[in-house]
Amino acid sequence: VQLQASGGGLVQAGDSLTLSCAASGRTLSSYAMAWFRQAPGKEREFVAVISRSGGSVYYTDSVKGRFTISRVNAKNTVYLQMNSLKPEDTAVYYCAARRSPYEATPMMTYEYDYWGQGTLVTVSS
Repeated sequence: VQLQASGGGLVQAGDSLTLSCAASGRTLSSYAMAWFRQAPGKEREFVAVISRSGGSVYYTDSVKGRFTISRVNAKNTVYLQMNSLKPEDTAVYYCAARRSPYEATPMMTYEYDYWGQGTLVTVSS
């Protein structure tokens, strides 16, 4: 699976941004998909995950109520809608895929087999 993340940019605090992750090589319908982020000098951290059907989603506490993960399997694409952005959301955002035989929602980096190249989100105050 090849993943291509896009949609990052420079925005002001309070703005919205939507990230996209397009997959090729395999259909995503058998994969749990997640977004992680890595701020300068910090470890890569979990942001959100969606099960292969989209029936289960989970978020890290700091983005609950502001971010929404979704997927359109027919388009082989996963999205991360980010609202009310804060300066602390500044990071490189990565999408990741893990083949799952059931409705798994893994949240650890080591659980994922495929990674996109990352897209930079910068939120100014």
